[in-house]
Amino acid sequence: MIDIAPFILTLKLAVITTLILLFISAPLAYYLANTKSKLKPVFESIVALPLVLPPSVLGFYFLLSFSDNGFLGIAWQALFDAKLAFSFAGLVIGSVIFSLPFMTHPLISGFESVDKNLKDAAKTLGKNGTQIFFKVELPLIKSSLITGMVLAFAHTVGEFGVVLMIGGNIDGVSRVASIAIYDKVESFEYATAHVYSAVLFVFSFLTLFIVYKFNKKRVW
Repeated sequence: MIDIAPFILTLKLAVITTLILLFISAPLAYYLANTKSKLKPVFESIVALPLVLPPSVLGFYFLLSFSDNGFLGIAWQALFDAKLAFSFAGLVIGSVIFSLPFMTHPLISGFESVDKNLKDAAKTLGKNGTQIFFKVELPLIKSSLITGMVLAFAHTVGEFGVVLMIGGNIDGVSRVASIAIYDKVESFEYATAHVYSAVLFVFSFLTLFIVYKFNKKRVW
């Protein structure tokens, strides 16, 4: 019997992660696209680090930080009277950081492609920085926004190493689809693992197909 609970939990995690990333990545990408600071390469390297860092390494340090003795775990316990490690909240925080470059990089490309003359024209019309950001630049980078959201969503759906390290394999809490596949393989239930894998395979293909089909302009 196929258990759909891991897929529901996966979609919940992906939606929440994507929405949080949207609010974090938009101002971050805007800053990185426009700053002249000498520290820009440092910030860009930090944002891109999850792309090259092994998930097990990232997950290990998350686990240390989220534990009862970790600084994030202690702060979370004090604020919400709940544990952060092996919790859904911990998965969300880890997923946001792990998927950060997948949302931020397309937005950086989008902001960098905005014609400076348009921004200057908006300034001459009396628009301030906030108005220009929301009324001029964001509408112009709609394709970048869509690409970033889709990629961040899809990447969260496919997470495994980080999720396993910080969330374990707790039914209803951290057993997302990728963990469920691993669990079925470990139990030699290959038929069920095949079904789960096929669902994720089809979903991943359709996600990329939508991005390339409807976003003709390359943004990353």
